[in-house]
Amino acid sequence: MMTCNTYASKKELKEHIGQPLRYEETSAFGPEYRSNGRLYLARRPHLCDPKGGREFFAEVVMVDGIIERVN
Repeated sequence: MMTCNTYASKKELKEHIGQPLRYEETSAFGPEYRSNGRLYLARRPHLCDPKGGREFFAEVVMVDGIIERVN
């Protein structure tokens, strides 16, 4: 799971369907980003954003490096 994604809310992430994903790779086990397939994101503000904000988790479907769907 990639954390600290750069979207403030799941709604904002959904507004970026059709665009490339902005993210920060945080896995200690190597890169998790794939340009095709399912990605699992988490926004954990208590870990990565001193201003706080809402926590959310999302499943993102990528096709050719573009956000196709957000669940």
